[in-house]
Amino acid sequence: MDLFDQPGHLLRRANQIAAGIFNDLVGPEITPIQYAILRMVYEKPGIDQVGLARSIALDTSTTALAAARLATKGLIQRTVADADRRQLQLTLTAQGETLLSSLVSGVHQMREKLLDALDPAEQEVFMSLLRKFVHIQNDQSRAPMRAHGSLAPAAKPRKSRAV
Repeated sequence: MDLFDQPGHLLRRANQIAAGIFNDLVGPEITPIQYAILRMVYEKPGIDQVGLARSIALDTSTTALAAARLATKGLIQRTVADADRRQLQLTLTAQGETLLSSLVSGVHQMREKLLDALDPAEQEVFMSLLRKFVHIQNDQSRAPMRAHGSLAPAAKPRKSRAV
């Protein structure tokens, strides 16, 4: 079978393209993973690192390292949880909120650039199939997305303000 008919190869290329566009339009200040962390901490202030990892489908080691980097940059604050002293709770700092807010335009531009080669009907079909694929294949991931404290797949995060 032709390499360019392999879903895995095409998904790898799609990720490569998305990462490049992220860097060009959102900026090199943070990585896509760091953006996901900032966004989820914004949506769920006080979330613990394990819950965060499950919510954005990252392994706990990667999440802890990325959160530590964001804390070093002054973008999030990590505090020991009262309920479980082994857990760190995460909140955005004022600097983190400012940065996240400044990235919104680039994230919207990125979405437009990724989808603009498709007509509106194709965009809807593409996004619907992509969501379906990710949902159905969730358990095949090395770090499946999970609702906090659950073995069930995570529900879609709430839509938030302009961020």
